[in-house]
Amino acid sequence: MKHNLIKTVLALTVITTLFSCSDELLDKTPTEFINVDDTGKSGELNPVILESTLNGVYSMMINTFTGGTDDHSDFGQKGYDIYTDFLSGDLALTANNYNRYGDFANLQSTLDPSNTDNYIPWRYYYRVIKSTNLIIESLGGNDVTPESESAKYSLGQAKSLRAYAYFYLSQLYQREYDGAEAILPIYTEVGTIQPQSPMSEVFDLMIGDLTQSITLLDGFSRKGKAIINQDVAKGLLAYVYAAKGDSASNLEAKKLADQVIAAGYPLMSASEVTGGFNDINTPGWIWGFDITLANGLDLVSWWGQMDVFTYSYQWAGDNKGIDDLLYSSIDDNDIRKTQFDPTNNWQPRNKFYNADRVIGGQRNVEDDYVFMRVAEMYLLSAEMAAKEGMVADARTTLKEVLSRRFSDPADYAYVDALSGQALIDEIILQTRIELWGEGKSYLSMKRNKQMMTRGTNHVFLSGLSIPHTDERLTYPIPRSEIQNNPFIN
Repeated sequence: MKHNLIKTVLALTVITTLFSCSDELLDKTPTEFINVDDTGKSGELNPVILESTLNGVYSMMINTFTGGTDDHSDFGQKGYDIYTDFLSGDLALTANNYNRYGDFANLQSTLDPSNTDNYIPWRYYYRVIKSTNLIIESLGGNDVTPESESAKYSLGQAKSLRAYAYFYLSQLYQREYDGAEAILPIYTEVGTIQPQSPMSEVFDLMIGDLTQSITLLDGFSRKGKAIINQDVAKGLLAYVYAAKGDSASNLEAKKLADQVIAAGYPLMSASEVTGGFNDINTPGWIWGFDITLANGLDLVSWWGQMDVFTYSYQWAGDNKGIDDLLYSSIDDNDIRKTQFDPTNNWQPRNKFYNADRVIGGQRNVEDDYVFMRVAEMYLLSAEMAAKEGMVADARTTLKEVLSRRFSDPADYAYVDALSGQALIDEIILQTRIELWGEGKSYLSMKRNKQMMTRGTNHVFLSGLSIPHTDERLTYPIPRSEIQNNPFIN
């Protein structure tokens, strides 16, 4: 009966119109954003208008169908976190009653450029880029240094958001970092369609944008965690450097991660990591979104897809859980092992959950989204230190995280005997465990060039061992972009 009911509700969900990526890029004055022709380039724009426009970009990160489709996996950044966790294999589709992610989990969508699964992230991230370019142009352009603090802070956020979008595009649409390979068109202003640029130029743009953002956001006190501040910009830049993989970049990534750690965000406690991950006020969260009823999220949402206590797919039969091989690697004394229920499709019933804990109970979503937390910076710092031979530093930083996951220091004393590749491998494993379901495993897989092996609890391709360079783990450029961009063959 519940299957018929959810089908009826899903059929009534509001549908949005499919847009062409190229049309979006060429749309100079969309009604929801600043009109460049009207505002000019003074750098002294009305701060209320700027704040409202930036809020529109942030809202795209959580709004439904911002990837240009009516697909129920199209709901902003957390939708792409699910996509990438499936690609890494750490997220298992353990039951497939509605086939919402069937082709994707079976690694078929990424073989077909015409499949909308490939179009959704391309359109979304380029829409973010177009929107931020409008803001930057309205403030005076890429090279301006605004005089007012409000304009500086707006420019810093816009450049960070542009880099955020290019970073995810660089990870999704290239198999591994190759600076000479041309993949992504670069847009730094609103204008004509551009050819693909070498990835080295894309990374130069991201590094330049985020470095400037860190300077521009100095002294900025944000109104809420949905807004990018200097710490978020540093965290994003740490990820960018880490993705390059050379020694100098590793050291830069570690330095930035350490600066974010030094800002004072506490690691989530044992009770917090089993407390639902539903509150933006969690001190260890650096970046996230305070979801309210006004956001209108329900069936089509991250909570709907991941939480059995929310009325949607996870409850109704498209079950998603932790890969059972990864689950078996978690120590029995580790509090994180209790986050999952192997008797119920390995679902994260004690990691992500609505506080009322009524099966299928949350119909209108009010639980919050997390985009970045300080544990990521500890693990990234430890990883970079281990790769650069800073063994003592890597061990100490890793143990800071583990000390919150084990009650007895003897349970993680083994770390003191690790060095070289064994230490790196342990940090990678702990990253996958700590950040499971948060969209970070794919980034780790790419930068660490991993061979991923699926466990036995996947509906599709169980037991598959697949290298990070396999074409099925990277998105193809969508056919709509190929058809509309004459520079792409």
